Amino acid sequence: MIKKISAFLLFCLLVNCGSYNSIDTFYNTHKNDDQVTAIRVPQFMLTLISGISPEMESLVGNTKDLRYMQFPSATPARTDFLNKQMNGITGNSFIEVYRKNDNLKRNIVSIREKKNTVKEILIYNNNNQTGSFLYFNGNFDPVKIRDMAKNNEFETLGDGLLNQFGAGTPGISPED
Repeated sequence: MIKKISAFLLFCLLVNCGSYNSIDTFYNTHKNDDQVTAIRVPQFMLTLISGISPEMESLVGNTKDLRYMQFPSATPARTDFLNKQMNGITGNSFIEVYRKNDNLKRNIVSIREKKNTVKEILIYNNNNQTGSFLYFNGNFDPVKIRDMAKNNEFETLGDGLLNQFGAGTPGISPED
């Protein structure tokens, strides 16, 4: 009986730890932080976003969940904290397609796949001033994802999404 209870408690602990390192948890934890822009696109709006670029059009057609978040990362401690949180999310369950480290600066494209289909795409950028992630959940062609990562096409998708929603870059007015 004690072994069964111990096994159950261990299982509960593992499930709780695993859920902490998820996009949902990160998004919900930070969406109310100061100076954060958070966008979670409802299904009906995905068709509007497909007009941002040909790349977005090819992704959006198969997307079930699309999120973008931009957050301040102006101190080395904050940047390190955010980098560690993102590493926790992508650690074991994602495959890194692209990574560029420059001291604390990060550019990472990670995917989660099932058989021959990419199910999730997570693009994380942090330049020591601003951090961001772009997350897609759906069914995607792995060859297309690899080509987009190789050609740095994911870097402009977050900006296009901000412009589509009229959020722009924080601190920069349209007249600048």
